[in-house]
Amino acid sequence: MTVSIVELSRQAEQFAGQRDWDRAKAVYHAILAQQPQHAATLVQLSYVESLQGHYRAAHDYALHAVQAHPRDLDVVAELVKRLRTFNEAEALHALLARLGPTDRIPIPLLIALAAQLSYLNEQDKALALLDEAKRGDPDYPPTLLARAQVLTYLGRFSGAEQDLQHCLRRAPDIAQGWWLISRLRKQSRDANHIDRLRRLLAMPGRRAEDVAMLGMSLHKELDDIGDYAGAGEALSLACRAKRSTLKYDSDESRRLVDALIALPVAKPVVLPDDAPARTPLFILGMHRSGTTLLEQLLDGHSQVHGVGELYDFTSQMRWATDYHCRGVIDETLVRRAHAGVDFASVGAGYLRKMEWRLDARPCFTDKLPSNFLNIGFICQALPQARILHMVRDPVEICFSNLRELFSDANPYSYDQRELALYYRQYERLMAHWKQAYPGRILDVDYSRLTRDTEAVLREVSDFCGLPFEPAMLALQDRKRGVATASAVQVRNQVVALEKPKWAPYESYLQPLTQTLANPG
Repeated sequence: MTVSIVELSRQAEQFAGQRDWDRAKAVYHAILAQQPQHAATLVQLSYVESLQGHYRAAHDYALHAVQAHPRDLDVVAELVKRLRTFNEAEALHALLARLGPTDRIPIPLLIALAAQLSYLNEQDKALALLDEAKRGDPDYPPTLLARAQVLTYLGRFSGAEQDLQHCLRRAPDIAQGWWLISRLRKQSRDANHIDRLRRLLAMPGRRAEDVAMLGMSLHKELDDIGDYAGAGEALSLACRAKRSTLKYDSDESRRLVDALIALPVAKPVVLPDDAPARTPLFILGMHRSGTTLLEQLLDGHSQVHGVGELYDFTSQMRWATDYHCRGVIDETLVRRAHAGVDFASVGAGYLRKMEWRLDARPCFTDKLPSNFLNIGFICQALPQARILHMVRDPVEICFSNLRELFSDANPYSYDQRELALYYRQYERLMAHWKQAYPGRILDVDYSRLTRDTEAVLREVSDFCGLPFEPAMLALQDRKRGVATASAVQVRNQVVALEKPKWAPYESYLQPLTQTLANPG
């Protein structure tokens, strides 16, 4: 007697809940034996293979689920997340096209789809979905929050503030709304949200994630009005809350850098003749080192397409090693890469997967700061790539990281000592890359870039094999979406600060500065 798909799905979920992956997969395959195009099962198999670290199988099951043309909207929502995981933008677009008119898509799914398009830096397309969601229910707080975020990325700050104010009238306790609105402009002593934020933080039973957002908001607004003692206390509160939600071990970062430094230095590969003729400009370094500013300036060049923060190279390395790591890279991926990777295929695959984003301009930017971990692989896989390394004062970089609320990507950045130790590992690795691959990396000093912008851009242009163009200096003319923590700042002219942001916090930052001076 054939067991029903419903019963088999229940059994598979039970095994998966027990982390008995092999038995879960066996039951899922029993479902596919009955119904080979059962999209929900294909999506679940993709998740299970990812949890086992099997990148290629997880990737293939996700694409197979797209080909199954799922109609269940809950399955579509899960599949969209899977496609984002694998940077399968073209498959995502195909899936969206089959959903039909946007006015027939439920609002929660519209928001989920918009989030994935925003992640791909397709902000205009994301906004179109959120506009439809707002038409369906103009008062729904999640829509207003998501729309405000996308409007911020597009530089439409007035519209973002209107949505956030509307959201906070409807849901005055929502932490994300206060966090987003605090970042849109500089607060004053006469116009701020400080008292409200303090009342919200005093409410019992707050989740750590909410405390982190509200604490960061309070820190920013107190900093705006010059209350640095209060701002430091709020920052400590926020960082403790965020750190409590994350798993991080400084020793793992050190071992990863050790593994990368131990890799043999290999010659660049020869790309196949059918690889796209493009020149990637990798802009990298520590987060908050000025990578977004440099990309915005380069985007003004007639031969450069500013694309944003991309995980496409990481995706190619995951495919090449058949390994699904949590972060950009880890020790296991490094070991597998050392065991043997076809770097010509990595480079060609990276370029092909970029094509949907690009126009006729021959050069494009890839501005993922943490690609500094991938430099050895980039130098092998992409012989034509230019690597632009943003350099900034260590205390400035670390303080800027400490006061930024990332997702879960930078777990080292919420404890002063851990942050300083991570910086020193980054510094050690960059020194190795420059020695191992001479001539492949150009240091771009952030301070010089803000004070003598044209001279630095001439050096950058020369390194990239491009003529300098004055339009690069017209930062205010940029209309592209900027989906980074610097989305507000980089819409204005280049500003050189007379005094570093961290100066009023010198005593507060003693754990950071002492560890930087003596990491031990």
